[in-house]
Amino acid sequence: MASRPSRPVGIEDVARAASVSITTVSHALSGKGQVAAATRARVADVARELGYAPNRHASALRGRRTHILGFVSDNIATTPFATRVIVGAQEAAAERDQLLVVVNSNEDEDIEARQISSLLAARVDAVVYARMFHHDATTLPEAMRGVPSVMVDTADTDGRVPSVVPDETQIGRLATEALVAAGHRHIAHLTIDQPGRGTDLREEGYRSVLADAGLSPLVIPVPGDADAAAGREAWRRLRSVSDEVTGVFCFNDPLAMGVYQAANIDGLSIPEDLSVIGVDDFRPVAEALLPGLTTVALPHYEMGRWAVNSLLHLLDGGTLEGPVDHVIPGALVTRGSVRPPRA
Repeated sequence: MASRPSRPVGIEDVARAASVSITTVSHALSGKGQVAAATRARVADVARELGYAPNRHASALRGRRTHILGFVSDNIATTPFATRVIVGAQEAAAERDQLLVVVNSNEDEDIEARQISSLLAARVDAVVYARMFHHDATTLPEAMRGVPSVMVDTADTDGRVPSVVPDETQIGRLATEALVAAGHRHIAHLTIDQPGRGTDLREEGYRSVLADAGLSPLVIPVPGDADAAAGREAWRRLRSVSDEVTGVFCFNDPLAMGVYQAANIDGLSIPEDLSVIGVDDFRPVAEALLPGLTTVALPHYEMGRWAVNSLLHLLDGGTLEGPVDHVIPGALVTRGSVRPPRA
């Protein structure tokens, strides 16, 4: 086993321990140049034993790339879905030997400006700009205009920066199709009265499926956040206008949880008396409910991967085909909350 020096390990230490030249080490670890497979493996083993990590800033001076990517978000710690976006981005970065630096502003513009300035001072190659709560159009900060960037869960107001968002219309269609396929003919959409991309397009998908099936829509919007309290209020309003509904498509999983609670108080059983479907696949809710909530999973992980892969493609001189705003579909997660209505 190679002995590790007491000082920081350099490329010359790896070359000495592996009995090869510094150039061979560089080529073996970068994947470039003509290096025999056995030599490449031996160099990688020695580098790992010594704890060698490439000096990214020195590499940047030679190759004009630091192999560092920035990830700027407005909410990470307080957003349950942010984890999947970051995991997708980190895994895509690691596969290409890139370092992903994540910063969070907690929706404070001054903090965000300082964080972006620090990332640019560190000479990041490119930046992912993510909005965890606000899915509508956003203006990219002026300081980032000269840096390759993509946007996640939002779109560029100027229509120039590539972005990725969930396919909200497809998500609304998918949820409603599941209820129609189960045989429901009286299906309500319980949502919030705050206009926005998610709200508007999920309802659009719901309405289009019912129109295709020759069924009448019933949309119940409620004020406030899309949480369990909104779900209970939406159920109360629904019961005041109709007692025929056998299936409900909820804006998200927390709202669906409120429907569970209110329907249970009214003596209804899910799914025997009422089928419920949500959006998010927020597992602390969807898996904890009894029965488990059938829901449409948002493509957070896939969006994170797309963002990093797209940045690296741009940095390698490529172009992104298709529309500036890229959409990724949701996926139905079937649990126990949907079944055919009673005869």
